[in-house]
Amino acid sequence: MRYFGLKALTVTGGLVVAPLVSAYDLPAVNLGFTSFLDGAPPAGPGWYAQQYVQFYRSGRLKDSDGDDLRLPTLRGLEKAEVDVNIGITQLTFQSDQALAFGGKWGMNLMLPYAAFDLDPEDNFALSANSANLGDLLIGPFLQWDPIMGPNGPRFVQRVELQMLLPTGAYDEDHALNPGSNFFSFNPYWAATAFLMPKWTISWRLHYLWNAENEDPYRPLGADDAQAGQAVHLNFASEYEVMPNRLRVGINGYYLKQFTDSKLDGHDVADSKEQVFGIGPGVVYHFSQHDHVFLNAYWETGAENRPEGSRMNLRYVHHFH
Repeated sequence: MRYFGLKALTVTGGLVVAPLVSAYDLPAVNLGFTSFLDGAPPAGPGWYAQQYVQFYRSGRLKDSDGDDLRLPTLRGLEKAEVDVNIGITQLTFQSDQALAFGGKWGMNLMLPYAAFDLDPEDNFALSANSANLGDLLIGPFLQWDPIMGPNGPRFVQRVELQMLLPTGAYDEDHALNPGSNFFSFNPYWAATAFLMPKWTISWRLHYLWNAENEDPYRPLGADDAQAGQAVHLNFASEYEVMPNRLRVGINGYYLKQFTDSKLDGHDVADSKEQVFGIGPGVVYHFSQHDHVFLNAYWETGAENRPEGSRMNLRYVHHFH
């Protein structure tokens, strides 16, 4: 599910006149896949299956100043865009057994897959891997029971130690790959606060650390590369408009890389990534055990990564 191993280019007159510099290096992470009521599973302990489908459209590639990246083609320099179709299959087990600090243990497994469409396809600089399988995610977690008030739950939270394993498709000859080819540690804290019985706010705050890629994008001419550290946040607020059925609200995300990426152990200037996305969302509860989330996002403020729009569909089923 990795969006890019993409590298920024310096071009003049349609020719590459400077070495490629490392950017677009972060692995694919949770930007907008989760939103409302994120602090706890919807039906308590047991097995959950979830399916995500996300469409990323008109992702204009941005440089370190937030300007459009242009790629050399036979027609001259052209603005670069990418569309991505993403799917994720998730299996989660939530126990009813407290393990530490009152938190009940659980385990999360996620398998992503993605397909890229780069425009212009006939550029001389970037290409996409046609394979689809992304990196396997494994996440042990602790889930706490809700803190209750006189009118129902007031606050609920979870901590998960997510790990992204380099199992996905990767080819150092391609700039766009479903897999990252390096291990990432991506723990998070998720919580939901019930401001009123029908009104909640939720968030999921991640820290991201990345190991070295020992087979980086070949045109870099480097022996190894390492993406920088980052934080990213999903946030949402919704209101119940149909009791036990429909909630509507606003959802968003923010990603900020705070250390430079590295090539052969040396910091690469102007390689930090960032992006902000926001939009409307709904969740419909067919029952206590079946739920559908629909979220839209429009991005702004992107640096060293694409800036486009996302549509996310998520189905959650609890086996009972």
